[in-house]
Amino acid sequence: MPDVLILQHVRPEPPATIAEALDEHDVSHRTVRIFRDEPVPGTLDADGLVVMGGPMGVDDIEDRPHLQAELELVEEALRGDRPVLGVCLGSQLLAHVLGAEVRSGPQKEVGWDEVTLTDAAADDPLFRDIGNPFTAFHWHGDVFEMPDGATRLARSAQTEHQAFRYGDSAYGLLFHLEVTPKTVAWMTKAFQDELAEEGLDGADIRRAALTHEDKLRSTARTVFGRWAELIG
Repeated sequence: MPDVLILQHVRPEPPATIAEALDEHDVSHRTVRIFRDEPVPGTLDADGLVVMGGPMGVDDIEDRPHLQAELELVEEALRGDRPVLGVCLGSQLLAHVLGAEVRSGPQKEVGWDEVTLTDAAADDPLFRDIGNPFTAFHWHGDVFEMPDGATRLARSAQTEHQAFRYGDSAYGLLFHLEVTPKTVAWMTKAFQDELAEEGLDGADIRRAALTHEDKLRSTARTVFGRWAELIG
């Protein structure tokens, strides 16, 4: 059975519907819970790699040795043409490995907002035939430039580069397609100080999650299911 290694940085940001899609496609997966001080493996003993989000950033590499270890796993996956899926922080790490600049955005993008797919997404293995635009969950302060040789797949009103594909099977998604109302609740409660700084109401965000749940889950099931089909 093909298998995937998942790197989870913080408790409130689990793989959620990514893990569900892997299960539905008979792809086994194991999660390294970095927040529990579980070590990042020195080599990628898996057929694919998922790197989740977290409040740290590329600028924290020197202070967080696990990030350097993660970059090395991403590089190994790319060299071996093994599928990679980076979410939020994970997309920034993937962009960094590919030589693109990752920097602080003009302001944080937090909450529910539309994601618009590019023309190139119409032929993309994951995003073809996906309703356009669709609403996704956002929680990031850093943004990335488009890596050389990558295909831009999505943008939002605030952020020009929201998703990209590199090669046939490496994907970076700055937005959170994987969330559920439960994980949104975890994030808004764990990071409520950040919401207060931005003048945002966590309760409003949690209520909106219930509104968007069905459509978001349907989109996630399709996109992540197609990524799971790349494993093997």
